[in-house]
Amino acid sequence: MSGGDLTCPIVFRGINGVSTGVGAQHTQCFGSWYSNVPGLKVCSPWSAADARGLLKAAIRDDDPVVFLENEMMYGVEFDMTAEEMDRDFVVPIGKAKIERLGADVTITAHAKMVGHCLKAAAILQKDHNISAEVINLRTLRPLDRRSIIKSVKKTNRIVNVEEGWPQCGIGAEVAACLMETDAFDYLDAPMERVTGAEVPMPYADSIERLAVPQVDNIVNSVLQCTYRNKK
Repeated sequence: MSGGDLTCPIVFRGINGVSTGVGAQHTQCFGSWYSNVPGLKVCSPWSAADARGLLKAAIRDDDPVVFLENEMMYGVEFDMTAEEMDRDFVVPIGKAKIERLGADVTITAHAKMVGHCLKAAAILQKDHNISAEVINLRTLRPLDRRSIIKSVKKTNRIVNVEEGWPQCGIGAEVAACLMETDAFDYLDAPMERVTGAEVPMPYADSIERLAVPQVDNIVNSVLQCTYRNKK
């Protein structure tokens, strides 16, 4: 609005994504909501290194940054390298990270779902000899389209996983990115999306799991994507 004359260096931290046993009032993923707004930067870390490096980058940024933290990840421990523990360690906003290299299918995800995807990738490799490349998006706006496109051109197939609802979700944006670029010409099968169920979150634990992506959902979607139109 100011043509760059004014800055707004502020960070909004908040709990985001699926919790457990708190019903529809406290369990939503707002990633697609905030990433719809021009001018906002939206971070969604998975690991401790993501959280540490991205938060420092957000604080130093001159633009407003929405920092989405999954409550269920607060108690999860990660090994940190000396580089990641260094006081100067920063994760650049807008740069995804390949958590696992693969050749047969690309899996994109953010926040807690990255861990689910890595577990699914291990099962796919062990039980089905499928090599899945797992990309941790880390930033939802700006989205690292270049890394997604590069990976798809290598694997020719893609599955996106998110806790949010499908309509206008992060996966929908990833799909649009592929349709609007030459990555489309490299696809050997339609993109698959694994999302939260399009319902208000149930309170009962017995049906809550049915509304949230699980590891077996990811495995099944990757199998469907991998074997569809197999030459």
